[in-house]
Amino acid sequence: MTAHTPDDFRYRIRRADQPVPVRVERTPFSVRTLSSNSLFQGEHEIGIEHHGALYRLKITRQGKLILNK
Repeated sequence: MTAHTPDDFRYRIRRADQPVPVRVERTPFSVRTLSSNSLFQGEHEIGIEHHGALYRLKITRQGKLILNK
């Protein structure tokens, strides 16, 4: 059986007198962006060759993207 200390993260409770942590927004890096429409051009699957390996990028029935090697 493992002993737990009051400092264990599972037992920490924020008291009302403690400030709520503020979330800091990060500025995203500039990334070249392509639309999925321009990539797939009406298809549901495309091949991507990367370092000699073929990857398959697919649009699922739910409209999500999945990448397989």
